[in-house]
Amino acid sequence: MRFKEIKYQNFRNIADRSINTDSDNIILEGINGQGKTNILESVYLLSYGSSFRTSNIKEAVTHQKESMHLWASACDDDGQIRKVEYIFQEGKRKIFLDGKEVKDRKDLIYSFPVIVFSHEDINFIKGEPECRRRFFDQTFSLYNPLYLDSLRRYRHILSQRNAAIKANQISLLSLYDERLVKYGLEISKEREEGVKNFNTIFPSLYKSISGTDKEIYIKYTPSWRELKNRDEILSYLESTRDRDARLQTTTSGIHRDRFTVYDENGPFVQTGSTGQVRLASILFRLAEARFYSKMTKKKPVLLIDDVLLELDSIKRASFLSQLDNYSQAFFTFLPNESYFEGKKDSVIEYMVEEGSVERKA
Repeated sequence: MRFKEIKYQNFRNIADRSINTDSDNIILEGINGQGKTNILESVYLLSYGSSFRTSNIKEAVTHQKESMHLWASACDDDGQIRKVEYIFQEGKRKIFLDGKEVKDRKDLIYSFPVIVFSHEDINFIKGEPECRRRFFDQTFSLYNPLYLDSLRRYRHILSQRNAAIKANQISLLSLYDERLVKYGLEISKEREEGVKNFNTIFPSLYKSISGTDKEIYIKYTPSWRELKNRDEILSYLESTRDRDARLQTTTSGIHRDRFTVYDENGPFVQTGSTGQVRLASILFRLAEARFYSKMTKKKPVLLIDDVLLELDSIKRASFLSQLDNYSQAFFTFLPNESYFEGKKDSVIEYMVEEGSVERKA
């Protein structure tokens, strides 16, 4: 998959225009605050139908404008040209893929596989358990539509169960519990297998780029880990209804599962230095890209937003040498950062200044 051209109208501070992106590597150069990350966000919006920066898409509309429109053409792995449009108007979002309105964003995700590297990724190590659950759910959903379907159904049932608890409709819980366990067990099985596969990639990647022998890995701890089968889980859910009613929520289930980063000395957030934690968080995404390629035999588009600035020159060079298995990559850099010497034939460079995007000679 490669984005060949992107066109903008009223998107953040980006000037209304089209930009040529028909290259393996797109470099967006400029000082901070000029609009480089906005370009990455536009690619993500066209690929996912949502932003990695905000849940309120109105924030992405140019100041004092009422609507926003993005267009893109892309070439898929079979050489077919795909057209995608994203429109935000009168408070509503519409997305069109090859001229047909997209009703389920799943159609986009599997057409335009994109992985974004951002500063917030440090929360994969330091953040709350929800951050790691979200990462792995996205990672497994990117290649497995059945996982995404089960996850959606589980969340819907969980919402219904919690609403019943709050309304003191306890008699309804047995009905919800049957389905909660069904989809929960499917998800837990996929998570366990997925983490095993992820751990064949992430530890060695960390060793290679960190230049250490530190053993680092992901440990998956299911909420229902002590329970062996469906009947035991159903019995447990029944036994904890008083606690659920007191706390006004479902207190066990795959929404409480934990993914923890460990090294040989314990939880990595406690044992790793600030630099090691930052490097590990960046490598989560690189491992995700390799994991996706391993599971699908396809290559994703990468969006890499200034994260290399936080690595020293040796680790930065090592990271770039390991950066493979992608069909296209968008990078944001500060001026005069030369990371692609010798690859000029596969690079398009743009200078971004106050929303103006101009190709460098």
